[in-house]
Amino acid sequence: MKPFARSVAAVPEEHHPDHAPLELEHFLPYRLSILSNAVSQAIADDYQRRFDLSMTEWRVMAVLARFEGLSAREVAERTLMDKVAVSRALAKLVESGWVTRATHDGDKRRSVLGLSEAGWSVHEVVAPMARTHERELLAKLDEEERAWLARILDKLLSGSF
Repeated sequence: MKPFARSVAAVPEEHHPDHAPLELEHFLPYRLSILSNAVSQAIADDYQRRFDLSMTEWRVMAVLARFEGLSAREVAERTLMDKVAVSRALAKLVESGWVTRATHDGDKRRSVLGLSEAGWSVHEVVAPMARTHERELLAKLDEEERAWLARILDKLLSGSF
């Protein structure tokens, strides 16, 4: 498909580079998103088939395995996922019996979430699958590249968004 043509004269010269059509294939946020989606989907294909578990549901379970006793709001904050998506995932996980929901010290406004015994059983199957996919992905890089990737990701993630 031919890129959309726009008259250069329509854009003031001092603004031209910033207002030119965005080349997504070279735009870092887009490339990171594509990579994240591809890697996540490759892992998700396995656990979706086996457990009918969505990517969002698995991420919620993984966070609760690491940090038991969070509220739905805290899960959303830790994952940077949409609160509505987290709420839907939690509703399905509670309904499936993989996540338990209790109230915090009798305060009905705040839920305390954790994996149930059945949820831990699912986690014990899916977490090793995820680690295997990660190892396969990182095997494409040599040791120095893996170290650089870790440093770069840490640096980019430490910035405020």
